[in-house]
Amino acid sequence: MRFVIVTGMSGAGKSSVLKMLEDTGFFCVDNLPIQLVKKFVKLIMQGNNDKVALGLDIRSGQSLDELDSVLNDMKRVGYTYEILFLDCSTDVLVKRYKETRRLHPLFQEGRVDKGIEMERERLEFLRKRADLIIDTSHLLIRELKSQIDKIYVEDKNFNNFMVMFLSFGFKYGIPSDSDLVFDVRFLPNPYYVPELKAMTGMNSAVNDFVMKAEESLLFIDKLEDMLIFLIPQYISEGKNQLVVSIGCTGGKHRSVTIAKELAKRVAGLGYGIKTEHRDINKD
Repeated sequence: MRFVIVTGMSGAGKSSVLKMLEDTGFFCVDNLPIQLVKKFVKLIMQGNNDKVALGLDIRSGQSLDELDSVLNDMKRVGYTYEILFLDCSTDVLVKRYKETRRLHPLFQEGRVDKGIEMERERLEFLRKRADLIIDTSHLLIRELKSQIDKIYVEDKNFNNFMVMFLSFGFKYGIPSDSDLVFDVRFLPNPYYVPELKAMTGMNSAVNDFVMKAEESLLFIDKLEDMLIFLIPQYISEGKNQLVVSIGCTGGKHRSVTIAKELAKRVAGLGYGIKTEHRDINKD
């Protein structure tokens, strides 16, 4: 039997994941009191359900502190389980709460960001125990579903570390969630070529123009080498996502091209890869 404990930050997508798992044939239960977890597991082990998912999170209140010993007891008895932890950056969570106008479980009348940070501290023990961590900060629902299907339907190996290559225009500001920021405004600019001005880095003509420059190839070679060195260091520190932001003036030509090319190179290293072009459709 496959028994999955779905947990993580409020607003990171736990309810959505439970629905996705249910659609794939999992028997799902959400927000079960911690005191009943062992009894629940004993019952399902005796039943005929071969796929079960249990949602547990900060809504358990003070009893959440008992979960660590409950999980240890289950291991000791021989009950096998896996923990899926859904994470998300604080900035994105705050934005989601503002959009949905929902209150944070820990701060009904205070600042949402304070509740998020308090929740992050209280859930840290679960994050450390997690078998899989999915950061949903930059994932669309369909992308999250694709990952869930790969893990729990197709049984494919999942790499916890995700590298996001994010192109942007400096005229619109540096992305606030950037871990690394690189300025490619030193590269030849297609904007000043009349037939390329209206195009973007998604167009092969723009891509060829940028990449034919010797400095472009040299820059990508050096940045690839640096990422090969840095990513394992970030992983060893417990980080599960790296946002590499590439900026040019308007975010339509050079930054898009370089972000695409870097993503192709790093894709061969075995990490999860995502590319996003924040300002490509702006004037």
